[in-house]
Formats: sequence, structure tokens, C-alpha cells
Amino acid sequence: MNKPSPTPLKAVILAAGVGSRIRPLTDDCPKSLLSVAGKPILERMISNCNSCGISEFILILGYLDHRIRDFVATVFPKIDVTYVVNEKYAETNTGYSLMLAAEAIGGTGFIKFDADVVFDTKILHQLIRSPFEIALCVDRGIQLDAEEVKIIVDDQFRVLRASKDVEPKEALGESIGIEKINADTAKYLFAELAQMMTQADHHQAYYEVAYERLITKGFTFHALDITGLNWIEIDTHCDFVSANKMFAIPPRAPKHEHLLNTASIRGFRRV
Repeated sequence: MNKPSPTPLKAVILAAGVGSRIRPLTDDCPKSLLSVAGKPILERMISNCNSCGISEFILILGYLDHRIRDFVATVFPKIDVTYVVNEKYAETNTGYSLMLAAEAIGGTGFIKFDADVVFDTKILHQLIRSPFEIALCVDRGIQLDAEEVKIIVDDQFRVLRASKDVEPKEALGESIGIEKINADTAKYLFAELAQMMTQADHHQAYYEVAYERLITKGFTFHALDITGLNWIEIDTHCDFVSANKMFAIPPRAPKHEHLLNTASIRGFRRV
């Protein structure tokens, strides 16, 4: 097992996509700025990172990038953030966007987030504290279908496959779009992505393709089991509704109701 790694100093957030499957909500709003349970997805993500000791951010932007810049400047005016724009966001995918973070990363380790994932802070705490230096957060409790990025592991939770093409019956679970990459692996990951993107037929590839290519070259990625913790990736309107229900804050009981319940308990004890 790998030795524990220090908290990565940087977060890479992939927020370039159009979010076409959730239109018209994204007609004039990046998906990362949609409000879930009263708070924009990106605000929740950055706040979660701050609470876990991550203070440097690299945002890969594309669609309506000015809206995200304005939002961050308003809500997090003192944040340490570097913006990288994927000018080809309409014709590329997450692999291309992640490749663009290489220079801003500057040779350090990082945690990568898909900007449409809403998650419980406990997931990030668990990932940071994990002894695995290269880890993918995986949920075993998801009903797997063609759309999910599915993970196959060996008996030591080392990742063998990470792809939508994996047969659901062979998979441990779904990769949720949050990963930890150490500094040594980051160099090879960005080199792999750069090589891939010299070919136009890879421009629509997901970053997991690069993960799998490194795995075949001997790099060890581990699956970190976060089953039971709340998270959701928002791709569709149904996902959006589910996210609002999942992260809704339950209403507090009125003070007089609390006093009434307390009196009833005390009365019961006196009998």
C-alpha cells in the first residue's frame, strides 16, 4: 500500500461543458452555477475544498466562461484561482480539458473534480486521508447502466478498467468524477493526454482513457469506496430534481415544539 500523501494543494475543476442534456436550464447559465438546495454547485464545491484545506484552484472553463469568472470574483473575492479556457469546448471532451491544466498545475499533486458533481464533504475528507496516492472515488451502491463510468478492480482494489464500456456485471461500481493524483503520476498523465490529443479522433475522449493507458503501462490506481455517502452527478433534469431532494436541509422544529417534546419526555420519566 502506498504511503499517505500530504493534502494536495490544488484542485482542478473541469467546468467547460455546455450541459446540453439539461437545457433550457443551461441556456444562459453554466451547469456548475445551477443552484442545488439553495446553493450553486460550484460554490458548494469550492466551500467543501476550503473546509478540507485545499486553497488553490484551477478552473477549466469554456461555455459561458465569463459567468463563472464573475461568480467566483463575487462570492470568493480572495480565492487563489487560475482560469484556463478550453477554446474548443464545443468539439472536445474532458480529456482535452484536463490536458489544458498541465501548466497551471506546475508539477504538484491535485484533486480533480467534474464541475457537475454535488457531494458530501465527507467524501473529500476520506479521499484526502486515504493512504492511496492515486485514487478514484467509487460508489458500489449505484444501479449501473451504459451511461456510468464503471470500475473493475482486483482483490486489492487496484483499478483494472475505468470506462463506460465496462460490462455492469463485471464492475465494482461507478467512478463519481473525483480523483486524487500525486505529483509523480501527474507528469505522466499530462504527457499521455498531450500525446492523445495530437490525434483529432481523441478529442472526444474522456480523461479515464488516459487513466487506463497509464494502468497498462504499470501505474497503480486504487478505487476508494465511498458507498453510502451522498453525491450525485447532474446530467439530466431527473438528476437535478434528485440532487435538490438529496441535499435539501430538513426544517428545524419550532422552539415551542421542542419544549413540548422535552416536557413530555420529562413527564414520562416521572411516572
